[in-house]
Amino acid sequence: MIDLRAGTVLHVTSAASVQFVKPIFFRLIRVRKDWITYDRWIWLDGYQLDDNGEAVAQRTIYVQPAGLTVRTKPFPAPHPRPRRSRSRA
Repeated sequence: MIDLRAGTVLHVTSAASVQFVKPIFFRLIRVRKDWITYDRWIWLDGYQLDDNGEAVAQRTIYVQPAGLTVRTKPFPAPHPRPRRSRSRA
């Protein structure tokens, strides 16, 4: 079993729950230990991440920890956003 600590980035696939046919990356905030679950299932609070590692949605997900993997590879460096020039009128 993986160590589920705040800040851990998880790769969530259909191995963790059938709802994740399209896999996501998920930055963990906390494990909901006070919520009732079936055996070998857990509730997780965190942020869904885009391909650059930026949070796009806060979510609570219901998964089997045995199907989760930890992302160890860093996300690509963000590209600088183009600056708009201010024109004087």
